[in-house]
Amino acid sequence: MGGGKNAEAVKLTASEWSVLACLWEKSPQTVMQLVSALGDRVGWAKSTTITTLRRMEEKGLVRVEQGDRGKRYAPAVERERATAAETHSFLDRVYQGSVGLMMSAMVRRQELSSDEVAQLRAILDQIGEGT
Repeated sequence: MGGGKNAEAVKLTASEWSVLACLWEKSPQTVMQLVSALGDRVGWAKSTTITTLRRMEEKGLVRVEQGDRGKRYAPAVERERATAAETHSFLDRVYQGSVGLMMSAMVRRQELSSDEVAQLRAILDQIGEGT
């Protein structure tokens, strides 16, 4: 992660998630690559993309390299750490930190498919085996 900020200490906005999602898929990218990708994904204008990138650079969320054809952007936040921080934040806000409460609510509302239930069982089995 280099000199980037610790994901647990950073609260990402929806806009920052959009930019980082593009960069986690392919990195580094030029401004114009990001303008195109974010225009397609979320309908942003070029100015919105440039403003968001500048703010993210100031916050240490993206790394910038000067290439032959201008700036190239890469994520300074690892996807796994950002996702873990967001998951903990969500659980704390909505379910008082309890995975059990969340899963119970999802099961009661039948929001889990049989495939998802099977995946959860497999994960719990692996944890039970100590791996």
